[in-house]
Amino acid sequence: MNNTPLPLMKDELLQAYRMMKTIREFEERVHVEFATGDLPGFVHLYAGEEASGVGIMMNLRQDDHISSTHRGHGHCIAKGVEVKGMVAELYGRSSGTCHGKGGSMHIADLDKGMMGANGILGAGAPLACGAALASKYKNDGSVGVSFLGDGASNAGNFLESLNLAAVWDLPIIFVVENNGYAEATSSKYSVACDDAADRASAFNMPGVVVDGHDFFAVYEAAGEAVERARSGKGPSLIEIEAARLEGHFMGDAEAYRPEGEKDRLIASDPILKYRERLITEGESAETLDNLTQEAKARIDAAFAHARQSPAPSPQDAFTKIFA
Repeated sequence: MNNTPLPLMKDELLQAYRMMKTIREFEERVHVEFATGDLPGFVHLYAGEEASGVGIMMNLRQDDHISSTHRGHGHCIAKGVEVKGMVAELYGRSSGTCHGKGGSMHIADLDKGMMGANGILGAGAPLACGAALASKYKNDGSVGVSFLGDGASNAGNFLESLNLAAVWDLPIIFVVENNGYAEATSSKYSVACDDAADRASAFNMPGVVVDGHDFFAVYEAAGEAVERARSGKGPSLIEIEAARLEGHFMGDAEAYRPEGEKDRLIASDPILKYRERLITEGESAETLDNLTQEAKARIDAAFAHARQSPAPSPQDAFTKIFA
């Protein structure tokens, strides 16, 4: 039995489980609908990385801003974006969070502090710097968070953002979700330093590597970084070693994975580890099963809503654009 006290109250622990299960159920349903050809566009699934997004977001407020990646569904849900609007956006419907204009890779909801998923690697980092600069200017105590992957950690716009954040002493946290592969290229080959977090020292900010299969490790590391940012001590870099349970994209043959890797990833599923810890601490399996059913029902309702929603009109193409 783990004797370390849990850092959250019971209702918060259950909320974290609810969010992780909602993300997983969302992604599994997207997987099915995309495979049948019912879902248009292109998708990149977050299944397996739920402890990362939820562990970070449990430390944030609604007025904090995040920038996401092409693998952004989990970030959206953890930040509070309504799943009905998300599914409608995937279907290109007018009731989507971006009125059907963004699709999977460009979901945004500024009311929730979600500045958008992004199909350009590392492109969210300077956006999060902008949000952090606005926070510093307004002195409102909010922070910016930039999510990116191990492939994007090599991008110039990310490294420039690290420097900018350090020079301007911005309240921002950079989160590198290292799932081991930049599409099909292993990070062991493509990243010159041992860890992406090692780069933090070059920009005079703290950097830490965290086990992304352990929700509590992510939550506590994020808590320290967020408190540092809120208190005016500047930026931080967190590298979260996670694992996507699916391919880089739907239809990925995953031939680059070594034999047995997928089985090892399934065995270290962060949601299963979190569930086991809660049960060890006295939570009932029935309560957790009920939350799973609640998540399934929420996703079912979201897909039914999206299918019944109208498509945008031709005139909508000229709304919410620059003149």
